[in-house]
Amino acid sequence: MARRLRFNGTGSGEGSCPAVHEDVDTGEVIVHGPPLTDPDDIAQLQHLDKDEVAIVVPRNTLIDFGPRDRDAKPRILTPEQFARLFENFQHSAWHLEMRTRYASDETTETYAQFVRGETPTWDLTTPWSKTIRAKTEDGAAVGRVRIVDDPPSAGQLYLLAHAEKNAALGEDVRNMWRSDAKRANLPDEDFWIFDSHIVALCVFDDADNLTGAELIMEPARVNQYNRLCDAAQHYAIPYKEFAARMVAN
Repeated sequence: MARRLRFNGTGSGEGSCPAVHEDVDTGEVIVHGPPLTDPDDIAQLQHLDKDEVAIVVPRNTLIDFGPRDRDAKPRILTPEQFARLFENFQHSAWHLEMRTRYASDETTETYAQFVRGETPTWDLTTPWSKTIRAKTEDGAAVGRVRIVDDPPSAGQLYLLAHAEKNAALGEDVRNMWRSDAKRANLPDEDFWIFDSHIVALCVFDDADNLTGAELIMEPARVNQYNRLCDAAQHYAIPYKEFAARMVAN
């Protein structure tokens, strides 16, 4: 079925390209203009897929004829789309883990080993492990702060052990008690921040399965989450020190 497109306008006095159209049903914006063809220019573009074409549009054309209203509907990523964020970030990825359990953990052999009182045998060659290790070895910062209840849940104790694997991949892992998180005004939200300008707010079902993530890129909202990251990093302590204190108490 063909799209229903509305012509918003063009920066050309003759009514030709470049021009901006808007899909009246989806709100998507279609822009056409002269293609970017210089190989040196194209080499500087990020996230340009093989089936995509870069075009050149005057800034004023977008300002004059782009949609004015932001889509009020949340932008929900599927788990597969969410996973691609870990492949595409360049400089940093950071996670605030607020939940008492993650259903996906409990399906792993390492979780079964942990529950049996055995030392888990961490696999550092999984696709996830290879992706994160490649990022950290290339200089990217990957970290997380895990919130722990008093007393800790079984899932939180497992993740405290799992921090050994995270650290082996080059991550900075810290913990803090939930009571301290509340005093620091951290929200009861589980989210990732990528390269300081993309937030993925994790969405879970009633059985604690990850079903997707809300993509947040509005600068004001992203800044709020970056401030939460700063606060969590400030008050949390390295996982080894946290574990030692638990044992001592």
